[in-house]
Amino acid sequence: MTTSQDATFAPGSRIVVRDEEWLVRSAKTGTADGTMIKAVGVSEFVQDVEATFFTALDEDIQAMRPEETVLVPDTSSRFRQSRLFLEAVLRRTPLPRTERGLALADRFLLDPLTYQQRPVELALSGLRPRILLADVVGLGKTLEIGLILAELIRRGRGDRILVVSPQQVLEQFQRELWTRFAIPLVRLDSTGIQRIQQEIPAGRNPFTYFKRAIISVDTLKDAGQFGHHLDATAWDVVVIDESHNLINKGTKRNELARRLAAKTDALLLASATPHNGNRESFAQLISLLDPAAIANEKEYEAKDIAHLYLRRTKISPEVRDQIGDRWADRGPSQAVHCQASPLEEQIFDELTDVWLAGKWSDEAITGQHRLFPYTLLKSFLSSHRALHETVTNRRKKATGTERVALDRLAELTSAMTDRDSSKLRKLVEELKKIGVGKGSDTRAVVFSERVPTIKWLADVVPGLLGLKPNAVRVLHGGIADQDEQKILQEFELAGSDVRLLFTGDVASEGVNLHQQCHHLIHYDIPWSLIRIEQRNGRIDRYGQKHQPQFRALILNSDREDAKDDRTVSQKLLEREENAHRSLGSVEAATGQFDAKAEEDRLVRDLLNGKTVDESYEAAHAEIDVMADLFGDVGTAPVAADVPQARVPKLFDSTQNFVDAALYEIYEDRPEDHIDLRREDELLTFLAPDDLVHRLTDLPRSYLRAHREGEDLRLKVTFDRTLAQRKLDQARQSKTPMWPEIAFLSDVHPMVDWLVDKVLIRLGRQQAPVLTADVTAPTYLIQGVYANRLGQPTVVQWMAVSGLPAAPEIRPMDEVLREANVGPSMVNRAEAVALEPLRQLLPQAVDAARDYLEGKRAEWAKANAEPLRKYRQQLTRFQQASLFDELPAPHREKRRQRVDATVQEQRDLLDRLETDGDPLLRVLAVLVPSPESAA
Repeated sequence: MTTSQDATFAPGSRIVVRDEEWLVRSAKTGTADGTMIKAVGVSEFVQDVEATFFTALDEDIQAMRPEETVLVPDTSSRFRQSRLFLEAVLRRTPLPRTERGLALADRFLLDPLTYQQRPVELALSGLRPRILLADVVGLGKTLEIGLILAELIRRGRGDRILVVSPQQVLEQFQRELWTRFAIPLVRLDSTGIQRIQQEIPAGRNPFTYFKRAIISVDTLKDAGQFGHHLDATAWDVVVIDESHNLINKGTKRNELARRLAAKTDALLLASATPHNGNRESFAQLISLLDPAAIANEKEYEAKDIAHLYLRRTKISPEVRDQIGDRWADRGPSQAVHCQASPLEEQIFDELTDVWLAGKWSDEAITGQHRLFPYTLLKSFLSSHRALHETVTNRRKKATGTERVALDRLAELTSAMTDRDSSKLRKLVEELKKIGVGKGSDTRAVVFSERVPTIKWLADVVPGLLGLKPNAVRVLHGGIADQDEQKILQEFELAGSDVRLLFTGDVASEGVNLHQQCHHLIHYDIPWSLIRIEQRNGRIDRYGQKHQPQFRALILNSDREDAKDDRTVSQKLLEREENAHRSLGSVEAATGQFDAKAEEDRLVRDLLNGKTVDESYEAAHAEIDVMADLFGDVGTAPVAADVPQARVPKLFDSTQNFVDAALYEIYEDRPEDHIDLRREDELLTFLAPDDLVHRLTDLPRSYLRAHREGEDLRLKVTFDRTLAQRKLDQARQSKTPMWPEIAFLSDVHPMVDWLVDKVLIRLGRQQAPVLTADVTAPTYLIQGVYANRLGQPTVVQWMAVSGLPAAPEIRPMDEVLREANVGPSMVNRAEAVALEPLRQLLPQAVDAARDYLEGKRAEWAKANAEPLRKYRQQLTRFQQASLFDELPAPHREKRRQRVDATVQEQRDLLDRLETDGDPLLRVLAVLVPSPESAA
């Protein structure tokens, strides 16, 4: 054995610590305490215990020397033990950094679409997987993130995952990752946080207690509660959804993003509105991904960010050609005109003659006060209830003429009844027209910007439609996070009683409402194309089976100079539709990339006498620079296919591996040990305690649903059709529930558990001997070079034969194929002379080592080439950062910041260089069968 001071470690290898044997899961060099080794116990007293060791602290860590490998004959039927062991080593070994192809592209419960795999290709092409996914609303960014996470898990670079998202999509995100990819995340909403505090020791870092978690950005940004824990935690992957909310420097969210970016290898940012139109603020967002990508925040080009950024629309060629019938084309946006009632006309008169005419104050109206009349107008265009609340709040501090004017509005709004609301009457008519009502399954979502409007509609509309109270749900920013998630789930469930969802724009970002709904009504229209597009994207998204139908209630006044909904809202409705059909997104038509900034600009232009058309035409002229920049990113011609990884395997499918592993582990009687039952493509069994432990990140509701008394019965399948049907059935239920049957992907915890179980079937540093169609003893040896982070840069699977006189090295998979190593083998249990094989073992190891050393320079060059290019980029960044127009004191401060950034990145590059000697491991020995020898 080799001591920890001079050893290297690789996933899947065995180590001895404190006289107990452990299986290495991952190894990372260069920490303050030496190499960090994560392992799971193998020997009796530590079996299945997870542990972390550091070579500087545990000096008695002993790695196995390949020359000391113990050869043991394989007596299992069809050499099942050997084939499983080799497959498990192949699965446990991370793919090298130089392998850019996808290994698991088609192994999940989703349509294998190239455009959704393209972000994975981009993420794997860089030094580190750090990209901004900026696809427009509805293209499936969550699925793209799931594909990237799965690939990183397969590469040994996705063990610790943190997802940060808006609170309303926590459960939606968690469900998608589990049901589609079998990646479990513990949900840390307010209920989850309370559970943590009850279950873990006081003062314990919750982010070391859970390996994979999802938490809301608003919960996590509280530095006082979590800051010190975040600073003490390293992640393999951090995902930040709706990342445009991070842009504003100096905010808690921006500070949180910078904290997390510094503590993770992979960083995935996602946003359909990735920037606010300001080059400097977008450059700051990009700096989270690559601090040396942009030297001058005021001047940069598309090529500077092309390795970090990807944006497609529904009309992008690759997307358009693939979505087919998986996304129904949207219908027209219908303007439903509502003629103002007499009382509403009086309010229009008051707003036009007093407020918009500037006669509401005795003093000069300047600054923000100029905007208040438009606040009143927008409130009224929402509802008289919203206007009444706005007036009531303003009256508390108003005096003089303003107070009198507010009193008049208060009088008019108080006089209005529900019968005086023309929008309410039209809303009920439209809902009846589309079929929402008693005994109907039709659903609709109604959006409004104003909470008083939402609450009022939820109170009065059900009765007018003959709906019971339980058929309506209300969602706005004042609702607790766990209630938000429950409401959204209920609306998505086909079997629930919910038919109407009244919601504010809290549901306009990231929320899926398309599973059971294709009708959306804008009760009022946001004065922002971005917000209209976000709303429409809730039902107009990938997976929508019916044509999305949009309606907007447009309040009309008989007064020609009244600024009714035709003045702004109807024009914006038309602009959004035109931009969607011609450009795929409103981005190029807005002149802004932030909804609030877009609305503020429009109001200022209206105050200055411009029309809506004039405002947007002027804005479009101002955004040429940003349009040029982003128009060239992510839209270039793409290859027909995403490259696929070449991964050796001994089993035709994961299903065959799982079946064989279960029978090997339970000695051909899994039915007796874990009550395994088979029904066509369905497997059900009682999960052993060590597998249950790996599922603790899942919600308790999920685990409770699978309980049989004290036991957990798992139901899994490899059949996509069955899994999808069960997922659809879960959506048909009356209450939120998880699918009864899980799809067994390659990264499912059960597969991971079986891999470990197979690896520990052999004793300490043992390698099996099996007969096969070879002409001479052939040693199967794994060789790995790694960088200082413990990531493999070279992985070689070698078959060594021709010993002792003329050693020959060939690819292992090629030799296994020629030797017919597979399920058709017959094990006649012939006696094998082991001593001659043991004598040749050191020579086989030496031959493999010499081969690796001979190829080292070639492989090192391939690994070093991207590092060399990035070093050149750092030099250019350092030189270009010190532009002359900065005053001398500022230039010096900037120079110091740039130097620190460059040094930090160079240190990272040093850690990515191939380092040290190769780790060699003897996996098995093939010897000639009697037929081959003859």
